Amino acid sequence: MMAALLARCRFPPPETAVTCAVSGGADSLALLVLAAAADLRMTAVHVDHGLRPESASEASVVAAAAAAVGASFSSVSVAITAGPNLEARARAARYAALPPGVLTGHTADDLAETMLINLLRGAGLDGLSPMRRPGRVVRPLLDLRRSETRAVCAAAGLVPVVDPSNDDPRFVRNRVRHELFPL
Repeated sequence: MMAALLARCRFPPPETAVTCAVSGGADSLALLVLAAAADLRMTAVHVDHGLRPESASEASVVAAAAAAVGASFSSVSVAITAGPNLEARARAARYAALPPGVLTGHTADDLAETMLINLLRGAGLDGLSPMRRPGRVVRPLLDLRRSETRAVCAAAGLVPVVDPSNDDPRFVRNRVRHELFPL
């Protein structure tokens, strides 16, 4: 399974030093496992937004996973500014704390969700390929499905963190994921 999934990933050449953004969820843990399988020299960075009481302890899950795959580990705490659109503010704080070229565990499911959200917001053609644009973030797992990242974690014996905010219907992405996608 790993070889087949790895063939669909877009990692840099072996021995390249990379930073992986790792929340502890299935997608980012799978990113770490697959980056190790691609023979990359990894640093796993966990960003704690401080939005949930248990978020600080999630760094230990990431630290253990990093150790298991031979990656170095770093944890960063960020402050979220006040204002509307919590998701956008948290994303901005997270990316400000991460270096350019950071690898993230976004999947084909995230890409489809983003496209639908952009269409719902009235985006034109630019909204149809938002995650494939070159930029400060590298997304090597965009050709994998979320179910496959969960399978990678299970095969590696990793238990992902479950973030309850991913089920909160106040956030548009969650409504798209849990209400629109099943339709």
